[in-house]
Amino acid sequence: MISWIKGELVSAWQANNKFYILINCQGLGYEIQTLESVLVDINLNKISKKEIILWLKHIKKEDSDTFFGFTLKDQRDFFIQILNIKGIGSQIGMSLLNKFSLTQIINAINNNDKKLIGSVQGIGQKMTERIILELKSKIINKQTVEENFDENNFLLNNKELQSIFEDIDLTLQSLNYPKKEIKNLFPKLIKDIKNNKIQTLAKNSFSFENLLKVAMNYLDRQKY
Repeated sequence: MISWIKGELVSAWQANNKFYILINCQGLGYEIQTLESVLVDINLNKISKKEIILWLKHIKKEDSDTFFGFTLKDQRDFFIQILNIKGIGSQIGMSLLNKFSLTQIINAINNNDKKLIGSVQGIGQKMTERIILELKSKIINKQTVEENFDENNFLLNNKELQSIFEDIDLTLQSLNYPKKEIKNLFPKLIKDIKNNKIQTLAKNSFSFENLLKVAMNYLDRQKY
């Protein structure tokens, strides 16, 4: 299963209220349906013209293979959750995420805001009630979304640091640190980096060795 993709942006276009990009990944062209916000960011040069990273959901049918791509993992995870609801297809999920931010959707679900959910084309009253009923107990909270949004945006704008964090993740797992603890650590570590709270690091000295040592110190302190 393909979970994410990093490659060169070849093209982006809109067709019948759907938004697509074409990514060159190691010589293969992946056509991916995405959100309007991705195309907006491309036009505003918020996403590099040379490289783009998306979290993917691959839907395979008898007559088609379709990729859906999102800049945030939480968007992708929500899309998967909504596809698990009976009677809701991929385009309903994309329409909902195109019209509202994930934070708005989560707040609507938590607050039983049927008007907001039902304002999306193709979502009637019964479907609105089903979405709120089935997702309210599963949905991630607003604070988690905002923290992950900041984390993803910060790393996307710092490619070298993003690569270091990926290596640190693998190294910590190989050292048998629990995955859950590693996942919970990264937003805190990024927040401290952004706010210059890591006293042991000189300015801009974000090497793999230095950050790994800081990460291990964080995790080891939690044991006591």
